[in-house]
Amino acid sequence: MRPSHLLLAVLVAAVWGVNFTVIDIGLDHFPPLLFSALRFLAAALPAVFLVGRPKVAWKWIVAVGLVLGVAKFGLVFVGMDAGMPAGLSSLVLQIQAVFTAVIAAAVLGERPSRIQALGMLVALGGIGVAAVDEGTSGPLGAFLMVIGAAAAWGVSNVLTRKASPPDALNFMVWVSTVPVLPLLALSLLTEGPAEDLAALRALDWQGTGTILFVAWVSTVFGFGAWGWLLRRHPASTVAPFSLLVPVFGMSSAALFLGESVTPLRWCAAALLVGGVALTTLTPARRSTVSAATATVTVTADEGEPVAVPALLRPRP
Repeated sequence: MRPSHLLLAVLVAAVWGVNFTVIDIGLDHFPPLLFSALRFLAAALPAVFLVGRPKVAWKWIVAVGLVLGVAKFGLVFVGMDAGMPAGLSSLVLQIQAVFTAVIAAAVLGERPSRIQALGMLVALGGIGVAAVDEGTSGPLGAFLMVIGAAAAWGVSNVLTRKASPPDALNFMVWVSTVPVLPLLALSLLTEGPAEDLAALRALDWQGTGTILFVAWVSTVFGFGAWGWLLRRHPASTVAPFSLLVPVFGMSSAALFLGESVTPLRWCAAALLVGGVALTTLTPARRSTVSAATATVTVTADEGEPVAVPALLRPRP
């Protein structure tokens, strides 16, 4: 990989890690479900008019849009609003790799290897340590919401794997159109029109900046750059950079939000990142799919999937 390409991969991981800190700041300006809806609205417009028509069946766009956009991001935003720290969120979401592997084994018949199974156990150990740490210092319910978001992310990975979109950016932009109305409806029902209107009336440059960063920098730039790298390098070369996301996430949260990183949290980070590396970077055993023609889902942000040649085990 050229030095410029390597720097781009690190930049994308940094953007996706810092994105959690930006979300935390944005939640000071918007109710969580409204914020998530505005994020997808900004990501879809005007990009949807520039990327061309969808290149996969609408059933996959709608399914991924609901599971990834409404369930996964809805739970992340609500969980963080309920007190889940930004840095810890960036770390805990990596357990999606375990959910992806388990769901893929059940649905796609892709049996995990022994090393992958070991990686899952190590990653689950990291989640256990993080739960102990958060249970003594923060709301456990918010922690569980982010775990639920990771499970939804795993489902969306398998759906994306089945969809096999030929153009990842085109797919993600069209997927972004789906969650807007469901999230707005949920916001009106649970957060209330008065709170939503108050947030929109109080919109300032900082609130606008968080929406634009989460939508355009994290989603459009990050996703486009990651897909560009995957078209030029083997997935096994690019995907490991995604393990830097929680490093940047925890560091930026500590720097800009003053979040403390306890010894238990460092232990959880080591276990989770190590376990995810084993789970993700080890080829799965496929009983019905040819390794030469299959595609897998590799994701590296707080949530965007990329279909690439099957060099890695599926994951967000």
